[in-house]
Amino acid sequence: MSAYLITHLPINTSALFGYVSNQSNPRRERKAMEKENNDASVEVMSNKQVIYREQVRGFLKETNLEMRTSSERLKANSGPGTIFVKNLYLACDPYNLTIIKYLTQLGSPVTGYGVARVLESRHPNFKKGDLVWGITGWEEYSIITAPETCFKIKHTNVPLSYYTGLLGMPGMTAYAGFFEVSSPKKGETVFISAAAGAVGLLVGQFAKMFGCYVVGSTGSKEKVDLLKTKFGFDDAFNYKEELDLDAALKRCCPEGIDIYFENVGGKMLDAVLLNMKLHGRITVCGMISQYNLQQREGIHNLMNLILKRVRMEGFVVSDYQHLYPKFLETVLPQIKEGKIVYTEDIAEGLESSPAALVGVFSGRNVGKQVVVVSRE
Repeated sequence: MSAYLITHLPINTSALFGYVSNQSNPRRERKAMEKENNDASVEVMSNKQVIYREQVRGFLKETNLEMRTSSERLKANSGPGTIFVKNLYLACDPYNLTIIKYLTQLGSPVTGYGVARVLESRHPNFKKGDLVWGITGWEEYSIITAPETCFKIKHTNVPLSYYTGLLGMPGMTAYAGFFEVSSPKKGETVFISAAAGAVGLLVGQFAKMFGCYVVGSTGSKEKVDLLKTKFGFDDAFNYKEELDLDAALKRCCPEGIDIYFENVGGKMLDAVLLNMKLHGRITVCGMISQYNLQQREGIHNLMNLILKRVRMEGFVVSDYQHLYPKFLETVLPQIKEGKIVYTEDIAEGLESSPAALVGVFSGRNVGKQVVVVSRE
């Protein structure tokens, strides 16, 4: 999933690791001694972290990441306007690879969406004990330097882990992508790739409740059965078993596709272009099939955008953050009434996060992949 564009990461990683210089500076050393004396009463905390260890080349491997434990006076490093948090749940999604490859320095902690409890606040909008979701570190404790990017959790009558998925970024991505970008109409045919993923499952259910005919593709027979029997999809197919994706789409969508919710790119997108209806819409959320490729695949059937007057539009969910209250008003009642079926794939412990993230790219998870850092 790459529908969330991160322009900056609100995590103070330098504060966690410190700054090391071999050049002597008496003034700096004096200030450091004063700070050390002032911080002497501050608790030294052990902090387990997932570190970006080795540059990713091709497919992400567990060996690209490693566990490390640091001992820091973390509270002392939190400056004005920051919040110091204990991380509870972390989200594993395809966008994590983009953050790792392009926005994370080697030797620094991995970052991504998560749920946390505020232990200390130096920001007027947050107080000790608040629960938040937003960008945080893959570690036990984090200093969030731009807490205005976080959402305060006000509804705690649902599992907190839901804020890594259904009530967090993936849920908002599905909601905004379907209702705001796709411009659906009742009775239309909606096709969703990566339909058993965190976003795809929700798009499919939103589309069914709206009155659409819904088809999904996924990577195993088990997931195909789940889409049809548990999540209400009208039809689904296993793309790994289909020798001809064009034929599979014509079988499942004989009258063509009005809306394609794009999560994979590559050969699937090429086949979909042959099956779009006149004035169809392609909503581009991600292209997971391309993220690990050193040589990305080309698309050959783009002429159909012209011939069929198809609108193809990418989006980033941050453009729709203002709709989050409206989203909660819509989705929370649907959860309580049992209208939305939601599945989590739980990995216990921060140590499990590298394997859990790698598994997302092989389709090992069913539903939202969540890492439990602490259940408090």
